[in-house]
Amino acid sequence: MEQVKLMNRTDTKYWFHKSNLETLLHQVQNNYFMLNMNGEVSLPYSTIYYDTNNDVMFTAHHNGKLNRYKIRRRSYVSSGISFLEVKFKSNKGRTIKKRIPTDFNNNFNETENSFLQDITPFSVEDLSPSLVNNFSRITLVNKNFRERCTIDFNLDFKTDDKQIALNNLVIIEIKADGSPSASPLARALRNQRIKTSGFSKYCIGRTVTDSTIKRNAFKHKIRMIEKTINTKNSLYNL
Repeated sequence: MEQVKLMNRTDTKYWFHKSNLETLLHQVQNNYFMLNMNGEVSLPYSTIYYDTNNDVMFTAHHNGKLNRYKIRRRSYVSSGISFLEVKFKSNKGRTIKKRIPTDFNNNFNETENSFLQDITPFSVEDLSPSLVNNFSRITLVNKNFRERCTIDFNLDFKTDDKQIALNNLVIIEIKADGSPSASPLARALRNQRIKTSGFSKYCIGRTVTDSTIKRNAFKHKIRMIEKTINTKNSLYNL
């Protein structure tokens, strides 16, 4: 894992019904290592996202603005390790991630404030928790150590007054230094006619849990998710 941190990378995402996952894993099993922690390969993650009172970071993504930020506190639950993380999406399509070790709580300290002020336009006074996201993850590492793939499922989103689970949905993200076109997993996905499609857990989570924010740009994607997971309930109108 140390060899494939890929803190400056391109990200390619796919999402589909979980019934396709087992076949995909069988097709690529000779091309990847699978992260194993104490005999477990499906590992729990928990994330707290932060935004401003007027949702500057969500709105930037909604409006398709590049050079945008995402700030989160993430717990790698099985290991007991947590980080305060900043993801920056550049206008060249690169994702740059920086992080520092932290405790998994809502109380920012001086070190974290300095970290945020050094690399973002925000300080801790600007931020408050806006969404909690829990999920399970399988991590694959290409045997050439040039690519890491994450497979997320059991997605659950929480705000103070609402909780939404996206059952049957799987999100795959291929993280590579360059183009993922040579990725065995990308080829296997194409063979199953699963196409690339952006998916921000933060933005989708905010969209399905908060009807008061500007979210029309995500309405079509929410409808496609409903169709994919075979739900009769309208996630957009909840």
